[in-house]
Amino acid sequence: MSLSTEQAAFLLDACKLIQYATEQGFVVTGGELARTPEQQAIYFKTGRSKTMDSIHLKRCAIDLNFFKNGKIIWSKEILAPLGAYWETLHPKNRWGGNFSNLVDCPHFERVPAP
Repeated sequence: MSLSTEQAAFLLDACKLIQYATEQGFVVTGGELARTPEQQAIYFKTGRSKTMDSIHLKRCAIDLNFFKNGKIIWSKEILAPLGAYWETLHPKNRWGGNFSNLVDCPHFERVPAP
């Protein structure tokens, strides 16, 4: 599957996730989708990322902001149902709240073929 096909499938799943989150009572705003190698280097250097090979560089990851009652939600426990839903949409979908090396609850990705 080509990268552009993976990106298109990823974005369709992201649309489903945003719709699902909205139905669950969240207000969702966009965070970061595309990332330059220079920005990734900054995140890596400052510890915000644990890798230089972020899926954001391939435009197959998105960070979303979830709000309830006007307050941003970072809690893994509250966002876990969204992560579980995301991972049911496709076997390549991974939620950052389930990462072993870094908990990144606003992060949703689809791992493209190498």
